[in-house]
Amino acid sequence: MFKHLKKRKGQSSVEYAILIIIVIGALLSIQFYIKRGIQGRLKTATDDISDYQYSPGNTNTVKTTSTKGATRDIFEKGATTSQMLQNESVTENMSSCIMNTQFEFWGK
Repeated sequence: MFKHLKKRKGQSSVEYAILIIIVIGALLSIQFYIKRGIQGRLKTATDDISDYQYSPGNTNTVKTTSTKGATRDIFEKGATTSQMLQNESVTENMSSCIMNTQFEFWGK
């Protein structure tokens, strides 16, 4: 009677190994469908945002940054000290436009 129990332990290990292989195979086979679904949702979300989206070859972006501030530098005995007279202010302006839109495919 105990001989059958010893054989059963080895059989259950093989069954677990086969079950794991089947689960991994199933996950590998459906990964393409999952990727397609995620990409489809991402495309739908970007299409809902705007008709004019970023185009890598045809987007022209101009960014201008200006900084204003005043400091006083004092040179004494080989040492330099700097003193801020007013706070710095930074202004950024950015504009972008899409060029050559007649060569772009917008999906509709």
